[in-house]
Amino acid sequence: MCGRYTLFTPAADLEARFDADFAGVEPSYNCAPGQDLPVIADEDPSAATRMEWGLTPSWADESFGLINARAETVREKRSFADAFERRRCLVPADGFYEWVDGGSKDGSRGGSGGKTPYRVAFEDDRPFAMAGLYERWEPPEPETTQTGLGAFGGGAGEEGDSDDGSGTIETFTIVTTEPNDLVADLHHRMAVVLDPSEEETWLRGDPDEAAALLDPYPADELTAYPVSTRVNSPGVDAPELIEPVGGG
Repeated sequence: MCGRYTLFTPAADLEARFDADFAGVEPSYNCAPGQDLPVIADEDPSAATRMEWGLTPSWADESFGLINARAETVREKRSFADAFERRRCLVPADGFYEWVDGGSKDGSRGGSGGKTPYRVAFEDDRPFAMAGLYERWEPPEPETTQTGLGAFGGGAGEEGDSDDGSGTIETFTIVTTEPNDLVADLHHRMAVVLDPSEEETWLRGDPDEAAALLDPYPADELTAYPVSTRVNSPGVDAPELIEPVGGG
C-alpha cells in the first residue's frame, strides 16, 4: 500500500517539473491520509488542486476514506470504476514510506520487535507523479427537527460549522500495483509511479491506454533507506523525518 509520502520540493521546482501552478503549496515530510494535499486533475492540469487524501465515491451515504485502489481491480470495483473512466489525477511526491516488520529488510533484527519505516525515493530526491483517482462527494443533507432552542438559532449547527453536511468535498486515492524488486523487500504493494512520458496519457488517455501504465516502476532507479519512527505519527512533520538512520 501507500500510506504516507513526502512532498518537500520547492513550489517553483514543482511548477517547472509539472508545468502547473503550485502557489501556496508548503513542504511536507509526512503527507498522511485525511490531509488536504495537492493533486493535478485531468480537467485542469495547469494548476494543482488541494483535495483530501481518502476517496469517497460520489454515490456514498457516508465518508469512506479509501486511500489506495488496487490496479488489478480498479476498473471493476464500484468505488473506483467511474473515477478511473473519467477522473484521473497525478499525485506529486518526492518519496513514499513503507514499514518493515522486525527492523530491517533482511530480517537481521527480527527479534527487536516493532516496525521500521523506510523511505523510497530517487537518489536525487527529484519529484515524480503517482497515479491517482479523484471524486466529488456531497454529504447528505442533515435531518432537521424544530425542537428546543437549537432549532431556532444559538445552538449547535449554526452556519459555519464544519459538520453541517453542506458543500462538496473533493477526495483522492493512490493506485497501487505489485512491488518491484526493491519495494518487495519492504511491502507486498507499491504506488504506481508514472514515468514523465506517461503522465499525459494517464490524465487524458482512454481507459485502455491508462490501464497499460499500471505496472511497477523499475527498481534500479529508486533507493530505499530506514528513517526515524517519528514518522509513525501523522502529526509530526519535520525535515529530520527523511534523514537516514543507522542499520539500513
